[in-house]
Amino acid sequence: MAKVAPRKKLPKELAVINADNCTGCESCLEVCPVDCITKIQQFDGLGNLQSWCQIDLERCVGCEVCVHIPQKKTNPYELTVCPWDAIEMVPTEQVAVAVAQIGGPPEYIREHWDRLVGTAQHLAELKASS
Repeated sequence: MAKVAPRKKLPKELAVINADNCTGCESCLEVCPVDCITKIQQFDGLGNLQSWCQIDLERCVGCEVCVHIPQKKTNPYELTVCPWDAIEMVPTEQVAVAVAQIGGPPEYIREHWDRLVGTAQHLAELKASS
């Protein structure tokens, strides 16, 4: 396993994918500059049935590239990445609640609580104390 250095600075916001809206198309996966998005396949052997993308909050830098491609300020058109509007930027202090509510099917969230919501809560506490 690669050694992970501690963050120098926590982002103001982190990306959270609404699993109900996500189709697993992987468009966000292709543009992420820190490679923190993975595709979750809930049931093995069923192709794309019940799949969605998920963000590793420990690696997310809050750049918003998964939401929209940065353009010049003079360009009035925003190029959105997710065709299903499934990604939202959430203030770091509120990310644990968002992940618990929209991060995946309830049984998946319960099964992976420590990794998903526990990590988000830890980051929220760090941000609140800074």
